[in-house]
Amino acid sequence: QVQLDESGGGLVQAGGSLRLSCAASGRTHSIRAMAMAWFRQAPGKEREFVAAVSWHGSTTNYTESLKGRFTISRDTVKNTVYLQMNSLKPEDTAVYYCGAGSTIAAVSAGGCDYWGQGTQVTVSS
Repeated sequence: QVQLDESGGGLVQAGGSLRLSCAASGRTHSIRAMAMAWFRQAPGKEREFVAAVSWHGSTTNYTESLKGRFTISRDTVKNTVYLQMNSLKPEDTAVYYCGAGSTIAAVSAGGCDYWGQGTQVTVSS
């Protein structure tokens, strides 16, 4: 089994920054071979894809509207994935979830084998 634990959420003013972390534990050999992704779900809305990174960290994928403001990265030694969020807007308010799966294409489409519990991000205007 793989456990994903998100952290770093909180309340921030518009224009501010946050860095989310997703620490993976459990079957570390499996984790290192997995692509990882971030999704978010705002109140009353569907969960939406934010960004994904390949198992080796060199390939990334973003939802087009967030490119330039959000950056995904991973530390393969620490088994941790990060989401750096800059120039935050009130519409970025959501619960942010981390997911892990077999390929970057799969996780980008929501096909994650494992999910974390989520971390709340609230951006005030």
